[in-house]
Amino acid sequence: MVAAPRTASPGRPKDPEKRAAVLEAAKALFLARGYDGTSMDAVAQAAGVSKLTVYSHFQDKDTLFVEAVKAKCEDLLPADLFEARFAGPMRQQLVRIGRALFGLITSGEAIAVHRIMARQLPDDSQLPHLFWEAGPKRIQEAFAAFLRAEVEAGELQVPDCTLAASQFFALLKGEHHARLLCSCPAALAGPDLERHVEATVDMFLRAYGPGRR
Repeated sequence: MVAAPRTASPGRPKDPEKRAAVLEAAKALFLARGYDGTSMDAVAQAAGVSKLTVYSHFQDKDTLFVEAVKAKCEDLLPADLFEARFAGPMRQQLVRIGRALFGLITSGEAIAVHRIMARQLPDDSQLPHLFWEAGPKRIQEAFAAFLRAEVEAGELQVPDCTLAASQFFALLKGEHHARLLCSCPAALAGPDLERHVEATVDMFLRAYGPGRR
């Protein structure tokens, strides 16, 4: 019989610095070794804490993986990315968002996690669902909320912000993201990257910009 993970004593305050150390170790190990190759023991050792400390902050490996994905997304995106700014042009806001999102989804870390998800997993594995909820879904929902705020302000005409957010992400990924997942060289930077992001935004605004019927 496998013993249940131990938890911290009730009421005992948790050390935020140790939690941060565990998360940093988990982010590095999950990317380097994959989910199956990363143990809670290894995370504890890399973080310089006890396994009990790891379990006191994260009840199991699934929870730690989810929090590591969330933390990595936060590392790579500006904290104020999805704040609606009604003083500037809508196109400028969307280009800024597009640049940041493209940088995230094509980062080495994001591609590595996608490849982990693409590996053969048991049919009952919850890992793909956990990853989707922790990363892509959270970001897409945040962008949809941004769109709703802009619709309410009259800056956009979007009948379904959830669908529009999904469409924006699909346009932004384009061929380049698929090539990266297939390990095909596909460098996109400088003027080429700017042209891709701006073309994505312009197409999006042709569909949902103010004045559309």
